[in-house]
Amino acid sequence: MNRVLKTCLFALGLMSIVLLAIPALVTSHMTKGPVVFGRVYTAEEFGLTSNRLSLSTSDGLNIVAYEVQTQNPKAIVIFLSGIHNPSVTAFFGHSKMLEQHGYASMLVEMRAHAPSDGRKIALGYREHMDVAAAVEYIQSEQRYHGVPIVVYGVSMGGATAINAAARIPEIAAVISVSAYSSWEDAFCDNIVGVGAPRLYATVQKPFVQAYIAIAYGLDSLVDSPKNNISKLGQRPALIIHSTDDSQVRFGSFERLVANAPEHVETWVKQGDYHFILAAETFLHPDQDDEYHARITEFLEMHFGGFGN
Repeated sequence: MNRVLKTCLFALGLMSIVLLAIPALVTSHMTKGPVVFGRVYTAEEFGLTSNRLSLSTSDGLNIVAYEVQTQNPKAIVIFLSGIHNPSVTAFFGHSKMLEQHGYASMLVEMRAHAPSDGRKIALGYREHMDVAAAVEYIQSEQRYHGVPIVVYGVSMGGATAINAAARIPEIAAVISVSAYSSWEDAFCDNIVGVGAPRLYATVQKPFVQAYIAIAYGLDSLVDSPKNNISKLGQRPALIIHSTDDSQVRFGSFERLVANAPEHVETWVKQGDYHFILAAETFLHPDQDDEYHARITEFLEMHFGGFGN
């Protein structure tokens, strides 16, 4: 009997090591930085002028950002990209679109994405400090006195936008595109999405949480977009997702909406559009009439009376 018990305990221990090793191997590979982009865009390619900034975070990193000014802006929109691609400079097309409607913008290349400092992507658990550095800069500039600050993020950037708003009351609104509800949710949803049994994903989830707690601290167990979205208060937010997103599954959207304040707005697009825009219009979002209307109508509804 003792021999059987020892064998079972050994097998259980071995299985636990394997289950913990999987999220550690996958996540550590995905979060290894710095990410060096194959394509970086310039403001001039979009008919814009930008100021390159070096922002200092509270944990000692220098974060590169690109500021696109406009006279008497209605608001300034901070753009955040995803884990690996594209460079946030791909959002200069968004800057161009919004400039035409009276909005300034700032494109923030988050930590561990060249040319910003950092060697480890933090999956949204620490990138709120990058957003805070951008907010501090905006508030220090006289030309932005009283100008509302909106954070727009895609994928990990969308998760970061929600996490940042929970901590930074100066953020006036959030536009979150294809955000995951938590990293463990995204990890396990994708396990099911590639054909693994749901039971396996259920068993795997606490081991993903254990790895995240080891990598980013115990606070990460509750520091997730699906928890933080409830801290928006009365601030406006637009949560966007596509039904068949193969990178961040639709379940993340459903969890976010379930925890969001009732006033939070949503837009669901049919198909697999992680960036919501098709590849041929991503750099020039004003060419997608529906997308153009959804984004600008949200901003005009809440901030159209400011600035111009």
